[in-house]
Amino acid sequence: MAVHFKNQPAVSQHYSEHPQFTGFMKPCRYEGEIQNLEIYGEIPKAIDGTFYRVMPDPAFPSFIDNDPWFNGDGCVSAFRFKDGHVDFKQRYVRTEKFEKERQARRALLGKYRNKYTDAIEFQIRTTSNTNILYFNGNLLACKEDGPPYAMDPDTLETIGVWDFDGQLESATFTAHPKFDPKTGEMVCFGYEARGDGTPDVCYYTFDSHGKLLQTVWLIAPVIAMIHDFAVTENYVIFPIIPQTCSLERMKEGGEHWQWDPKIPCYFGVLPRHGASGDDVKWFRSKNSFPGHVANAYETPDGKIIIDLPIGDQNVFFWWKDAEGNAPQPQDIISQHKRFTIDPKLDILDLPEPEILIRNDNEFPRIDDRYAMAEHKHIFMNVMDPALGTDFPAILPVMGGGCPIYNALGHLNLVTKTFEKYFVGPKAMVQEPIFIPRSRGSPEGDGFVMALVNRYDTMTSDIVILDTKDWQKPVAEVKLNIRLRAGLHGNWVDSRDVENNSVDGTDEN
Repeated sequence: MAVHFKNQPAVSQHYSEHPQFTGFMKPCRYEGEIQNLEIYGEIPKAIDGTFYRVMPDPAFPSFIDNDPWFNGDGCVSAFRFKDGHVDFKQRYVRTEKFEKERQARRALLGKYRNKYTDAIEFQIRTTSNTNILYFNGNLLACKEDGPPYAMDPDTLETIGVWDFDGQLESATFTAHPKFDPKTGEMVCFGYEARGDGTPDVCYYTFDSHGKLLQTVWLIAPVIAMIHDFAVTENYVIFPIIPQTCSLERMKEGGEHWQWDPKIPCYFGVLPRHGASGDDVKWFRSKNSFPGHVANAYETPDGKIIIDLPIGDQNVFFWWKDAEGNAPQPQDIISQHKRFTIDPKLDILDLPEPEILIRNDNEFPRIDDRYAMAEHKHIFMNVMDPALGTDFPAILPVMGGGCPIYNALGHLNLVTKTFEKYFVGPKAMVQEPIFIPRSRGSPEGDGFVMALVNRYDTMTSDIVILDTKDWQKPVAEVKLNIRLRAGLHGNWVDSRDVENNSVDGTDEN
């Protein structure tokens, strides 16, 4: 079937020399599998399952100059842990974009989330490159600009666009749905939910078998980015990043996003059950950039606690403000803060949050068995230059265009202690995941796993830390290839996969 161009911008046969396409960040473009990866140390027997992660990895050089890292094709990695061995598999998500570009043997997608700059028209424009999660027997490869794509959890073959058997009303699906550990419900939302440049937010929930339970439509105070959200027992909370959208700007060939330093950081609070769109309250904090949510819960007196990293500057510096201003990447810091919101109040200006961690940090994770309830432990990526990173040695090969972190952090909220594991002078670390030692182990008792970029060898490996000893890995799993910076991933226990029958329902 021929590809019909609406315009034919010139394309290159090689990637640009911008930092996000050079050095360690050069696209990998690898599909395949490697059995029995090298292991130093010993894999704990409790670790039996698969670590899935996804990275933006453009299969073709873009015709957009200085295209951001975020715009690459979703490429999913699977590390299967069983009986002390680790096998690796990697495949691209077969999105409409990916398939049509392979047919044309060139890039066809234009600017990030701007269909007016594409070489052809797409029905589903997403690249499915932001998160990969397991739900009801399938992997779901997600990006917030469209519906997810389903994949086979074993083969990584793409099943296709997943609209939950026609139940998905929103045009978009978050990359960060939340799972209720008590009910198995998947709590979701989409923003720009009626299409590009619309202020509509759609909040919806599926039961553990994929049946839609509720849908609530609401209007945001600004058309802006809502990358992540928080869920408690009785509320959902939508933090708005002041990256704003203009359809007129997009039609003129501009960017989907533009930083607005003049608007507040909004926190939309909506009752989780039985709400209408008019029930939302848009609380306000100072102009800032809210990052990924660690967790949220309610206090006995009904207040909402939400923990997340948040920066005073535009973290996505490549999308500048209207005057062309943007901070220097090395000056951007996100501190981990705790916001307290009283949903009963009509005073919408929030008090100053409590600072939990002053070091630059991101990609927080908790023990997911305690999601939506009070948590005692947070694990995250940390950047602490004092730890001894040899920047002169690694800068020539690092590439750029993505955040960098040189340590894994563990915040104990009970003892008020903060531990850091330094990954080495010539390395950076990607998002961690947490694995409980057993299904009945106390909160935070288990293992933390993360992919590490080794710039001296230009390869990747996985470090595994026991939360009882944060100073030395129990095992390191060596790849003989390089995996560029990814976005998000998740751990799937083998029992969760085995307990799903052929039709995707839980047999237990």
